[in-house]
Amino acid sequence: MRPTSRVGWGVPSTWTATFHLYEFALWTVVVTDREAVRGEVTAVASVDESGDDEVEQDSDLESFGDMIKAFRKRADLTQEQLATLIRYSVQYIGSVEQGRRHPSTKFVDRVEEKLDAFGVIRIAANQLTRRRGLAKWFRRWAELEQGAITLHTYECRSIPGLLQTEAYARAQIRDVPPLPTPEDAEARVVLRLRRQALLRKTPFIAFSFIIEQSVIERQTGGAEVTGELVDHLVGCGSLPNVDLQIMPTVSPVHAGTDGPFRLLETEEHERAGYSEGQKTGHVITDPKAVSVLHQRYAKLRIQALNPAESAGLLMRLRGSL
Repeated sequence: MRPTSRVGWGVPSTWTATFHLYEFALWTVVVTDREAVRGEVTAVASVDESGDDEVEQDSDLESFGDMIKAFRKRADLTQEQLATLIRYSVQYIGSVEQGRRHPSTKFVDRVEEKLDAFGVIRIAANQLTRRRGLAKWFRRWAELEQGAITLHTYECRSIPGLLQTEAYARAQIRDVPPLPTPEDAEARVVLRLRRQALLRKTPFIAFSFIIEQSVIERQTGGAEVTGELVDHLVGCGSLPNVDLQIMPTVSPVHAGTDGPFRLLETEEHERAGYSEGQKTGHVITDPKAVSVLHQRYAKLRIQALNPAESAGLLMRLRGSL
């Protein structure tokens, strides 16, 4: 039956309901603006012409993007017109519509309001998050990194991926069961190294890393791999937008005993955290929880060696190999 009114719609919070409402949105576009849809050609500017800022294609993200596009066309708006209404860039809207970027909460709220979307967009965004299983949660964080203005990382298990050398990454990947196939291992190394473009992306992201001394002294991959890694860490620490601090092995006072975590602030000045364990990980957006992590990170920055002292310790470790 063709829906004729918003009044009395019961919308259960299930993907099935969202899908049917999405069908309604597409039907509305086809019936009310078929010729305009056929004739419209929208040019979407890439965030980075090299493609480094694009995330791996995801069918759920693509479906969500199609939904946004359908409601935008139903409202007879171009991407430029919608950008003005919701105060987001055309590039951002294009990335969401093409399934290359996960939408922020503010974006969802604004398009829901401006496109008069019956609550469908908000429901779809919630389902999108729930359907991205634990194995994909880091992909969500990696997408958030692309729009970050600050990124803080405390790590006590291994060198953060953004600071790893290729040899270190290969050694780490090959030694953790279940052992990957050569093809899978290569793909993981390539993706890990590709993310490191963030360190030199302009405008600069402000990075802070706090790494346990014991992680380096473990000598993952052997002395030669570790020597190359230490040289790389010294080089990364000299970048103008990177603060690299080492937490000494002997640290009687330590605010990071609950484990590693990450923090970021987006271009919209929204803050988020990330925590992970064995085969699990999740993005943290609750303001109180994020605030606690910021308090802990502030303590860690005081307790760790400062960047100059950390560089000196790295050089001593290099000499001892």
